[in-house]
Amino acid sequence: MDVYEHVGTVTKKGQVTIPLSVRKLLGVKAYDKVAFRVSEGRVELLPAHMSLEAAFGAVRPRSRPEDWKAASRLARDEHARRRLAKTRARRRGSR
Repeated sequence: MDVYEHVGTVTKKGQVTIPLSVRKLLGVKAYDKVAFRVSEGRVELLPAHMSLEAAFGAVRPRSRPEDWKAASRLARDEHARRRLAKTRARRRGSR
């Protein structure tokens, strides 16, 4: 396995340009999303192609017609619940 290293500069806004060779390797283009996976002090950069819109139709709904407003509200509530739990856990750990 070949190992390559690319050095970039972090701007005041926390931005870094992803080198063309890395973008090609990841298969990402302008305005695509990327994910940062942090594990054991290391960071991986991954393409984040999955979205609710991209998954449309992948799963048969329990009932018809689908209530997308309710599903979106449920997803936002679940996301907020997880973020709150993570924030509370961090605060407990810093005491």
